[in-house]
Amino acid sequence: MAKSSSIKVRFNLSAGKNYMKWKVEYPDRKPEYYDPKEFQLVLGGCTLKNHKKTAQKIHDGANKTVCAKIACTNIRIVSYKQRYLPVDNLPRLRYNPRVATYWNIDGVNVDNNQYETIISAGNQLFIYDGWHIQNNESQR
Repeated sequence: MAKSSSIKVRFNLSAGKNYMKWKVEYPDRKPEYYDPKEFQLVLGGCTLKNHKKTAQKIHDGANKTVCAKIACTNIRIVSYKQRYLPVDNLPRLRYNPRVATYWNIDGVNVDNNQYETIISAGNQLFIYDGWHIQNNESQR
């Protein structure tokens, strides 16, 4: 089976030193973790991925397990000390399988939707389709 060339991003809720950090999985190297208090993620060429059956089990009361991620073609990691993109008035993207079994914006199912750009602010995500990433490298 061919290895995926996309970058995968999710919020890490597994116990340990990387608890409550953004997990970024690159196709060609080990995962990296970013503290949402220190870094903003700017994701380009995004597709919202969800394992619906797993999400339904969690919704029905099973223990949480990984069931959703964002697949993207490029990413920029921005230190809040350097600069950041404001999120005021941007559509907020949500995922919590205890509440809804799908990615949503204002309760509307957006599973598998594609977005030009998604940005983080703390542990939240926002649709920011007016900004373009120039390269495929993470930059700090």
